[in-house]
Amino acid sequence: MKYLSDYMNDKQSALFDQYGVFFAFSQEQFLTARKEGVTYVDVGAGMIVPKEHVEVVMKSLDEIYQNGIKQDIAENGIDVIIKRELGNYECYYTGDISDAVEALEDYGISRDQVEKIFKNN
Repeated sequence: MKYLSDYMNDKQSALFDQYGVFFAFSQEQFLTARKEGVTYVDVGAGMIVPKEHVEVVMKSLDEIYQNGIKQDIAENGIDVIIKRELGNYECYYTGDISDAVEALEDYGISRDQVEKIFKNN
């Protein structure tokens, strides 16, 4: 079964290549990856973006994310996605669905929908 990241990875990689985005978690990694004469912005989580491309990269990442959600829903359906996330967050072991509910918020899936699938399985 595919996860949201499976729908996004190739598109994100292509975006990063196109705009010179890289990840650095230390000064050494930054110095190795940077290009002379380019001003960079650390946008969080180690992602470094050339300053001139920050806006388009962030907007494109959001579009990739939203399109990934749409594709996930179209290919898998809401119930399968809920079951997948309940399993992914080990909700059946813990008895707590909170992490799955939070992960599915951007899908427009309610706590009641998650709870219904949880109780039926």
